[in-house]
Amino acid sequence: MAESANTTGRYIVLLQHGRTEDGIRDLQRIAGASIMTSDSQAARPSQTLELNCALVFDHIDAALIRCETAAGDAIYAASQQGQSNILMIEPERSVHAITIPTNPTLGPAQDEADPNATWGVRACGADHSDYTGQGIRLAVLDTGLDLQHPDFAQRQIESRSFVTGADVQDENGHGTHCAGIAAGNLQPATGPRYGVAGQAQLYIGKVLGNDGSGGDGSVLDGINWAVGVGCEIISLSLGSPAREGDSYSPIFEEVAKRALAAGTLIIAAAGNESQRPEHIAPVSHPANCPSIVAVAALDEHMAIAPFSCGGLHEDGGQVDIAAPGVAVLSSWPGPKNYNTISGTSMATPFVAGVAALFAQADPATRGSVLRDRVLQNARPLPLPQRDAGRGLVQAPGHEAVVNGRGKAR
Repeated sequence: MAESANTTGRYIVLLQHGRTEDGIRDLQRIAGASIMTSDSQAARPSQTLELNCALVFDHIDAALIRCETAAGDAIYAASQQGQSNILMIEPERSVHAITIPTNPTLGPAQDEADPNATWGVRACGADHSDYTGQGIRLAVLDTGLDLQHPDFAQRQIESRSFVTGADVQDENGHGTHCAGIAAGNLQPATGPRYGVAGQAQLYIGKVLGNDGSGGDGSVLDGINWAVGVGCEIISLSLGSPAREGDSYSPIFEEVAKRALAAGTLIIAAAGNESQRPEHIAPVSHPANCPSIVAVAALDEHMAIAPFSCGGLHEDGGQVDIAAPGVAVLSSWPGPKNYNTISGTSMATPFVAGVAALFAQADPATRGSVLRDRVLQNARPLPLPQRDAGRGLVQAPGHEAVVNGRGKAR
């Protein structure tokens, strides 16, 4: 199996769906593997993967393999022969938080003094929506959350770490910022409202270390957990850069399809590798999977952000929708508590939060139906579909017109 500099030396595996035990037996038989099954309801010891060759994610029927190369090769051979419950195997990619350093030339927004809501909340119409995300389970898989933050300390939040040796507490900031955009309080302790679905039930999965990096395996582990506990939406502001001509991961695509069938929509950042107008980079992994909603970033003038990746491929790799992603104010670990940063990472939880509003508005709107509802209600923009997909994400129950500065009239 070919590996690149962006891989970890481990493997991810897709098993026959609904035949978890048979898949485990095949892994044991083919690789001589010691295997641990992921328990979505209880925390596992941090040494789980170190003590076992494979960790199987039982709700999505995938696995992370850390055996020696010979075992990986044996599993690959079995997947090619089609004589086992092992369907495919890929090298595990390294993934990272998708953000960019603060850049004064990108902002901040000139009208952020609005005491009621940030420009991003107003641009997507969440401040005028009849819905708050109440009763909807929204998972943010990232670097964790500052559990002592004044805007979250009193919230009932489910959390779990999938990073060896690290707890959920966010020492990076990226996860706290993204969680705040998706579901920050309707009335934060200080400043304007910055969250979209302020009454959604937050599920915080730490899948990236405090340095902002991780691997496909921890992401799959987090997805498995979120699907297992019945989350309607998963927000992924992370990824791995794709090169022109790269195909999407067939394992992540199948996992996304299985999640949709279970009623869980995955939304992911398109990536920040572009340097417009000179260079447009392709959509990152895993957002480039057709069954994952890929989100581009807009500035307050409704222009595509210079760093936002574009949909350069017809078979996967399209941008599906766009959201505010430049000079976005949200929560941050204390003592700072709030910060303004940019990236498709920031755009993604806006879409996840709006999806929670649509999910609350109609209990029958789940999975692929929820995806279609969000995309169909986007506001068209005078931008190439390559860059902004269907356009600016819009909350339900909001009929206001967005003017040239992205503010609701």
